[in-house]
Amino acid sequence: MKIDIKIDPQIDEPYITICVSKLTPTIQAAISLLQQEEQQILTGTANNKVHIIEPSSVIAIRTEGKDLVLYSDDGNRVLMNKPLYELEQQLGEGFIRISKSAIVNPRKIRNIEASFNGTMEIELTLGIKEVISRNYKKSFKERLGV
Repeated sequence: MKIDIKIDPQIDEPYITICVSKLTPTIQAAISLLQQEEQQILTGTANNKVHIIEPSSVIAIRTEGKDLVLYSDDGNRVLMNKPLYELEQQLGEGFIRISKSAIVNPRKIRNIEASFNGTMEIELTLGIKEVISRNYKKSFKERLGV
């Protein structure tokens, strides 16, 4: 792989151009890592307090009734005030949409199990379980290389 780096004090905002014949999982991982540089912190509420959450500590974000709930490594369950699609955009390529109502951090997946009706179930850290719907199964498998 050829890498060119140009250091120029005149450049205000860094930019990257990647030239490839196809997008491989390794290149996708590099892109995700680079995008994490720009990720912002997330905020949510629990017990009448605003919590600051680092994107790397997010396990899953899912709808529960009318609420949008974020689960993090420290065991917190935080209510979010943004729609799921906005959080998905903010978190970027480091997260995977698994259904209309959930996105997960693939680095927090413990195991994956296929079920008889065409869906898949994943177990995340802290014992959180989610179902990957049939509509999102193909993209999920492609992202993980399964």
